Amino acid sequence: MLAVPFIGALGMLVPLPGSPRRVTRLARLYGLAVSGVTLVLAVAAAAAFDYGRRGAQLGVNVPWAKSIGLRFHLGVDGISLPLVVLTAALTFLCMVYTARALPVPAGSRGGSPQALIGLVLLLEVGMLGTFVALDLLLFFVFFEVVLIPMYFVIADWGGSGKDAAPRARAAANKFILYTLLGSGFLLVGILIVAVNARTLDMTALTARHGAGLSHGLQVAAFGLLALGFAVKTPMWPLHTWLPDAHTEAPTIGSVLLAGVLLKMGTYGFVRIAVPMAPEGAKVWAPWLGLLAVIGIVYGALACLAQRELKRMIAYSSIGHMGFVLLGIATLTPVGLNAALFGNIAHGLITGLLFFLAGAIKERYGTGDLDALGGGMLAKAPYLASILTFAAVASMGLPGLAGFWGEMLALLGAYEPHSGLPRPTFITFMAVGGLGAVLTAAYFLRLLSRVTHGPVAERWRTARFADVRSHELLAWTPLITATLFIGLWPKTLLALTDGAVRLLLGGR
Repeated sequence: MLAVPFIGALGMLVPLPGSPRRVTRLARLYGLAVSGVTLVLAVAAAAAFDYGRRGAQLGVNVPWAKSIGLRFHLGVDGISLPLVVLTAALTFLCMVYTARALPVPAGSRGGSPQALIGLVLLLEVGMLGTFVALDLLLFFVFFEVVLIPMYFVIADWGGSGKDAAPRARAAANKFILYTLLGSGFLLVGILIVAVNARTLDMTALTARHGAGLSHGLQVAAFGLLALGFAVKTPMWPLHTWLPDAHTEAPTIGSVLLAGVLLKMGTYGFVRIAVPMAPEGAKVWAPWLGLLAVIGIVYGALACLAQRELKRMIAYSSIGHMGFVLLGIATLTPVGLNAALFGNIAHGLITGLLFFLAGAIKERYGTGDLDALGGGMLAKAPYLASILTFAAVASMGLPGLAGFWGEMLALLGAYEPHSGLPRPTFITFMAVGGLGAVLTAAYFLRLLSRVTHGPVAERWRTARFADVRSHELLAWTPLITATLFIGLWPKTLLALTDGAVRLLLGGR
């Protein structure tokens, strides 16, 4: 499966023949075909997966660098499989969206459509590789691969309006500086674990549950790993790169950044930090929970203060990922299942929200909430209805995907691991509940200022296209999946629960 987008990205290095218009059309079709084949393979892997068996399946395990014990070891289990399918699906839907809405570089700073498609395919390689890698150094390589293509997607195709190029470049620089700093801590943490355990094999390290590492080494390793993963998540106060990156990124960049890249950080917590340094996890868990609930409330308050649509959605991600981190901090099966469920729910719902934000900006020429002025239900009723659905799903309405991750995270905080201070986590639960109320407040504020009310004076004579065919094709799977796992959460929880219990040593 990894080979398909990798070969596809290499294929974009070959110049396409014909006029610029023909090259653009061929690049779009090429990206659609390659990402479509990758999605088919991801679905085939899900169909071939043995859901009654624990542990990694459908794997590859061959020597890569024998001198340092490095192996090309790949596989999927109940934790990684949903993220693999989500990654392949979102990449394909982004390609569907670009069939009619390919980002246009501002001024003379950007590259060709062919280069953009190649970068997105390379980005898919890194994202998929992160979720299927079962060797620590291989995981780190894939974890880093995503940085370069995302940097250029933001820097060369991001921004709009006056001073677009400098703002996009500044946001891209901030993104890569923060994530490279986090990667330095991550690499040191990985080396501490690998050198002292004398193996890079993630399945073997998980089975040992920290055996061979002293208490002090586990505390140090978890702290370093957590710093690396927290930047990518992003956890408050290491989040400040995210609003700028989302605001300046093109629509497909924002969708993949929110839908998949943020999940790489929380996936790293679950896959590596918690099972490989369990004693360190117990020491740091209360601090992780504290920062998580601060992020929940901070993200909600920041959203209430925002005046720009994409920036508001970006800050909402900080709050939603705070619930994911709170679930991880409980160190219980309920909490970790909540985190994994929240990952998928956030990827579906926030991916849809960023698609909608891009569509609104394309029609109105602005994402400023005051300038939009309300009345979208009268001007573009289907677009406004889908925005209402996405907002309601994101605020955690029961029966939709966003509800289960937040509710289970709060439930996990009520009954944390026996080695953790329960009164502290009950306090976190209460603060998280307050954050959920504030989440509803800022989304209701958004709807009142964009979809409802009278049409603003400046838009009364304007004509807007409602939902277009390529948008409907890109958004319908996200809406359907949000409804499906919201109504039947067991579909996802039954898949993740066995793998989570195995990571936690059978608890």
